[in-house]
Amino acid sequence: MTQSLQAHLSIIRDPRQAGKVIHRLSDIVILSICATVSGAEGWLDIEEFGRTHEKWLQSHGMFGNGIPVDDTIARVMSMLNPKAFQTAFIAWMRDVTTLTQGDVIAVDGKTLRRSHDRKAKRAPLHMVSAFACRNGVVLGQERTAEKSNEITAIPELLALLELKGCIVTIDAMGCQKAIAKQIKARKGDYVLAVKDNQPTLHEAIVDWFDSAQAHDFKHAQHDYYEQVDKGHGRVEVRRYWVSEDLSGLEAPERWAGLRSIGMAENETHKGDKRTVERRYFISSLAANACEFAHAVRNHWGIENRLHWVLDMSFREDECRVRSGDGAEILSVVRHIALNLLRQDKTSKRGIKGKRYKAALDINYAAKVLDPILQ
Repeated sequence: MTQSLQAHLSIIRDPRQAGKVIHRLSDIVILSICATVSGAEGWLDIEEFGRTHEKWLQSHGMFGNGIPVDDTIARVMSMLNPKAFQTAFIAWMRDVTTLTQGDVIAVDGKTLRRSHDRKAKRAPLHMVSAFACRNGVVLGQERTAEKSNEITAIPELLALLELKGCIVTIDAMGCQKAIAKQIKARKGDYVLAVKDNQPTLHEAIVDWFDSAQAHDFKHAQHDYYEQVDKGHGRVEVRRYWVSEDLSGLEAPERWAGLRSIGMAENETHKGDKRTVERRYFISSLAANACEFAHAVRNHWGIENRLHWVLDMSFREDECRVRSGDGAEILSVVRHIALNLLRQDKTSKRGIKGKRYKAALDINYAAKVLDPILQ
């Protein structure tokens, strides 16, 4: 049975003294999500949304004691346990999202550039997110610990996700034996980018493809797929080679489930200028170039369908919330809002346009927010 977001939020402990609570914690969290869907970018905006739509909120059983001021909203939200909040979000997404065999889950990190605090000597917040490429929704996120990197955050995030039957794609930072083992143990497959952080592996794969290409792949076991895109005065040719020949790799058995190596080549022509870029990968998938191309191409969707949208439509990089864990909590709120807006099919507009429409029309906002108001 699917549980509502409010039911999942019940795992979060209210940090306030019980005798001083005027507004329910779930009301403040839901208000923050509703306001963010409708264009709010900070605590004052959230209060303003609440005051403008107080009767509507009360019709859903919230805020019997009126709308809290922005300082109260900021204080309560910033005091929440971000780990518990993220866990509630991930559990809810697992409840409401259906992943099918072969779905690509792209894992990548993003820095919230204005979240740094020089006085407190706090670096900008860096979040690692898991993005379901077919559905276009965020499945979960994990904060990277200060003075650490994504290598520690990725396993913690993967441990909370349902990976069975899915293809997990990660850039070179996540190309680690322990991460490959974890994905396979959870019955998923992987396509991991390989760069100089794995120098021996990277050199062996480059050598294999250089040698095979020098002989036009005539004697190299492989599968091949090609795509050509034309537009805006540019021609882009994307070529994909994948092989199950692991003989050139040193101890390939140390990588759990490793079955193939791959190369993706992008050749771009614009006017008289030609550029070629090659990227290399290891994978637990069989040597199917079309499937390999699908995974590689979909991974970059996390950049333009998540990170770019958060910056351009939610202005995330301009957010100056820094006190407590407010920046991390608001990051999760934006992910929830983005998922709700993306799941709405009644409007054909983009995310920014949907937020504007929600700000103008509470009836449209109610349609978008229905999954969390039930």
